[in-house]
Amino acid sequence: MTERLRVLIADDEQVARSRLQRLLKAMPDVEVVGECEDGDQVLTRVREGGVDVVLLDIQMPKLKGTEALALWPKDGPQVVFCTAHGQHALEAFDGGALDYVLKPVEAARLSKALARARERGSAERFQEVVSKFQIDRLPITTRQGVVLIDPDSISHAVLEGELVTVFAGNEKHLTDYSLNELEERLGRGRFERVHRRALLNLKAVARLEPLDTGGYFARTHSGHSVEVSRQAARDLRKRLGLRKGNDDE
Repeated sequence: MTERLRVLIADDEQVARSRLQRLLKAMPDVEVVGECEDGDQVLTRVREGGVDVVLLDIQMPKLKGTEALALWPKDGPQVVFCTAHGQHALEAFDGGALDYVLKPVEAARLSKALARARERGSAERFQEVVSKFQIDRLPITTRQGVVLIDPDSISHAVLEGELVTVFAGNEKHLTDYSLNELEERLGRGRFERVHRRALLNLKAVARLEPLDTGGYFARTHSGHSVEVSRQAARDLRKRLGLRKGNDDE
């Protein structure tokens, strides 16, 4: 079941608040959690918590909407500006607003803004869950006991035969982790799957040497070489902003 999106309305005009109330009540999985008439009220309410999105006007007493956003709590709700003044859009987006909807607010446009808020909220919650499972030390069982390895010290991991070898500094350790499991545990984005048999920490790469296949040999700071497949090389060039290769689309 989809979680209800908790929305706070902030506008100094009763007519505008009533219109937003009417539009929101017609939307499934949306709950209006209150109304505010000025910037001070907005800040007080969002600091209490329990709000996912604020529909915020620009021109309000005491504090303008953009001024209130500048004082927003670090973990405060997302902001969708609903205003008759289009000239403040750049300031709003620079301040971190999710969307900018011009009055009179239409149902379809408001629905699109809230869908965007829901998508971003889901992505942020997913990242919070992932971060809880990302580790400070990677445990590897050896004959001498369990070795705890700092992930930042790992340059790469390679499948050799049936087991994966993890290279960390001047040491290497055999492990029964698969490359997929290591990628999950170490965190995607920090480590890249550059070959079906290799996982690479990009921070450990000193240089990339092109191959006739369209791939690379990645030379690490510790002196090791890791093969980068043609497909992974194409993705890597896009990520690093390098000039396209002959086989890039």
